[in-house]
Amino acid sequence: MTLDSHAQFSLIAPAKLNLFLHINGRRDDGYHELETLFTFLDYGDNLAFTRLSTSDIELTGDTNNIPLTENLIYKAAVLLQKHTKTAWGAKINLTKILPMGGGVGGGSSDAATTLLGLNKLWNCQLTLQELAKLGIQLGADVPVFINGKSALAQGIGEKLVDVELEQKWYCVVHPSEHVSTAKIFTHPDLTRDTPKLKSDWQQHLLRNDCEPLVKKLCPEVEKTLQWLLKYAPSKMTGTGSCCFVEFATQTEAHHVLENLPSDWNGFIARSVNTSPAHMQLNAVHLSNQVTYK
Repeated sequence: MTLDSHAQFSLIAPAKLNLFLHINGRRDDGYHELETLFTFLDYGDNLAFTRLSTSDIELTGDTNNIPLTENLIYKAAVLLQKHTKTAWGAKINLTKILPMGGGVGGGSSDAATTLLGLNKLWNCQLTLQELAKLGIQLGADVPVFINGKSALAQGIGEKLVDVELEQKWYCVVHPSEHVSTAKIFTHPDLTRDTPKLKSDWQQHLLRNDCEPLVKKLCPEVEKTLQWLLKYAPSKMTGTGSCCFVEFATQTEAHHVLENLPSDWNGFIARSVNTSPAHMQLNAVHLSNQVTYK
């Protein structure tokens, strides 16, 4: 019994929103202790995986001219390949939907979805916990995408407690600004002393500690947040630059999108408590990719 070398499937690499982001301190290794609430959206990049009988890792599609060895998708594939010592390779095609430097987790989501997809494609049989340990080497947000559940995150983002959130509709606006996560987290003016939550997060006044700094460095983000206030309380996700408003219905969210200034981009999407990548992955059955000899 051998696995078909041409097995293939596609997965969504979903967007995330940070519904709040508190930074509690800076560690000696440069990483930050934080508390944040992640929710997934049913919207994101698309990754198509094809198994190769050679050990080659091929990456095609919307790579934005990022050098191959610096691309998180390629790094994730090589990391899993080396860890499992698999003889398989893969062709991965990226259809890029999520903005870079937008704070919606595009790069981390792509990396996590690559680990999830190739774990299935290569029949590695690693657990989500094992994949998350690999993923943290690629970025602090990677484990939550591997876990695939709306979650309260602590530590540097790797300590996760699953939560069930009421599903909402979001209008997410990208004001055509790229915000460097590294620049924000190394900036001396970043708030780093928010006390850790001592009880249920829902009982606290919540905020994004990165928002004041990003607004100062990127006036277009402040302009976006102010514009969105016409429709609902506005928030920034992650280190920006994407901003969002929350609604109970798709119609309300779509109304904001229809009135968006022409120089901004945006999308609407529904929140989900389980990552779309996980739901799609559950429908992929290796038994359909087996050849008997």
